[in-house]
Amino acid sequence: MPSGTGKTVSLLSLIVAYQMQYPEKHRKLVYCSRTVPEIDKALGELKRLMEYRRDQGIQEEFFGIGLTSRKNLCLNPDVSKERKGRSVDSKCRNLTASWVRAKVVKRRPEQEQDGDAMEVDQSPVPLCDFYEQLEAANSPNPIPNGIYTLEDLKAYGRKMRYCPYYLVRRAIPFANVIIYSYHYMLDPKVAELVSRELSKDSIVVFDEAHNIDNVCIESLSIDLTRPMLDASARSITVLSEKIEEIKNTDAERLKNEYTKLVEGLRDANSARDEDTFMASPILPDDLLKEAVPGNIRRAEHFVAFLRRFIEYLKTRLRVMHVVAETPASFLQHLKDVTYIERKPLRFCAERLSSLVRTLELTDLEHFSSLQKVAAFATLTSTYDKGFLLILEPFEHETATIPNPVLHFTCLDASIAIKPVFDRFSTVVITSGTLSPLDMYPKMLNFEAVVQESYSMTLSRNCFLPMVITRGSDQVAVSSKFEVRNDPAVVRNFGQIMVEFAKIVPDGVVCFFPSYLYMESIVSMWNDMGILNEAWKYKLIFVETPDAAETSLALANYRKACDNGRGAILLSVARGKVSEGIDFDHNYGRAVIMFGIPYQYTESRILKARLEYLRDNLHIRENDFLTFDAMRHAAQCVGRVLRGKTDYGLMVFADKVDSLPHLILLTLFKAFCKGR
Repeated sequence: MPSGTGKTVSLLSLIVAYQMQYPEKHRKLVYCSRTVPEIDKALGELKRLMEYRRDQGIQEEFFGIGLTSRKNLCLNPDVSKERKGRSVDSKCRNLTASWVRAKVVKRRPEQEQDGDAMEVDQSPVPLCDFYEQLEAANSPNPIPNGIYTLEDLKAYGRKMRYCPYYLVRRAIPFANVIIYSYHYMLDPKVAELVSRELSKDSIVVFDEAHNIDNVCIESLSIDLTRPMLDASARSITVLSEKIEEIKNTDAERLKNEYTKLVEGLRDANSARDEDTFMASPILPDDLLKEAVPGNIRRAEHFVAFLRRFIEYLKTRLRVMHVVAETPASFLQHLKDVTYIERKPLRFCAERLSSLVRTLELTDLEHFSSLQKVAAFATLTSTYDKGFLLILEPFEHETATIPNPVLHFTCLDASIAIKPVFDRFSTVVITSGTLSPLDMYPKMLNFEAVVQESYSMTLSRNCFLPMVITRGSDQVAVSSKFEVRNDPAVVRNFGQIMVEFAKIVPDGVVCFFPSYLYMESIVSMWNDMGILNEAWKYKLIFVETPDAAETSLALANYRKACDNGRGAILLSVARGKVSEGIDFDHNYGRAVIMFGIPYQYTESRILKARLEYLRDNLHIRENDFLTFDAMRHAAQCVGRVLRGKTDYGLMVFADKVDSLPHLILLTLFKAFCKGR
């Protein structure tokens, strides 16, 4: 169903009406989206829907909430000032972990009366007042019914002095609708913590699902670098010192952990909370019932085991040529060199979580590299088919200084989503750019019960697609690697932007195939004086990989559009701006695509995936590359048309040869269908 035509509100209307018609079934709606703006937008749609139902005289108790990361919900001033999400998570756990809170001994009333001194830790750790207030609340769900956007949750948290993040976590079992990120459902490391209590008859919706295969692949892929292994080795030293300290002061704690590990990981982790450590990959049920292998059961033995494994990985990173091998080949070589067996590797991630919990460690951000190594060990030893290890000694082809990366890459998107299909009876996949529809059942390995495509009907001509193949000097414009940095091509791209800046009112959004290409083009435009020319007509803002910088650029871009100055936003296909950000009305009167957004075809990971798709799913390389470029281009140009009263230009600047021409024709057909 085309972008901006009301997929979200249509689905919410249907499913909410079903829930209210059959309240005895208690079916929860789990609505998954990709970005924070998309999550907040869906919550806003739900809020307006319920207000409309109330206006129609339908009185009903309804509870809808959204969940996102601590970084977006934290109210603690000392924690929320951190810019990195990982730092926020680490600081939050340092304040809320059960053993940290247990160390703060509060004065008893009788001690206050007698004037006795408090018995406290020599350097007591401050607690989070918002978390403590929530813990002190007697109600299992300390938030009244209603629909809460992310800002509503933060406002309620400030009012009640409750932590919004943990408030939502506690309220999930009571909600009719929960809206959160794909990763809370698809990433097994996170899903085990957030979604494990959802009932099997829940209705799961994946909105903006055109990129769902990539999300599945990313959730089961890990990259290791030399700095990560060095940091892991330092973490091992810290663990060893802490183990020796505990053995001298509280040996009983280690003995208790050993006993639990003999009984199996499920018993050892029965009291596990996600505040103790970063999540681990999910292990099969039968493995969780087994006792942890004896050679990693004792803390000191496990640390020695990890140290040996890290040293092996360091030796693998010393090669000067590309290596690609299957997990089975990697494990066999590991066994031949170090005598490390497969079974203890499978337990590494969970065993590390158990050890960190037993040692009651804080500042867990310093152990993130070690956790990645443990997760790598677990994944490589758990999965056989659909994965590949690729060792690249150089960042790119022309590099002369080694900077090795070991990629454990998932090639089969169906592996991550299979548990969702197996567990839930109703799963809906929807997006404005799922064309061709038959590609997704192949990639995700399912059979669609209902498969439908809806055309867009327009009462007037509200958008104008244009293809620009040559500049004013008749030189063909192209983003092909061979000519993309040709001064004539770059100048023509710049002139296209300047000419549209002259004639288009308010906002113009430009998309490039990649960040590197955008940086290169902008630098050359600056040298050519093109940016100075464009500034005469509009302000220029740039999307960057940094989320905070991009948010600031977006806010100022909108401000420039609102006050009549007009602005140009330079963005990247597959970036945050291309998905989830609406440029409706004056915020986007034109969108310009500088080149077709193909993936970098020299990437070894992409080549491996294309080979897997060809050999196992019979999807040809060109078909997948065209399909992938088409869905992302459609997402970009779809940002400009967000309703029946909207209008704008859709400009494709690229040389029209056979393959891009096919893409453009397909895009135009999709947008113009039913017009």
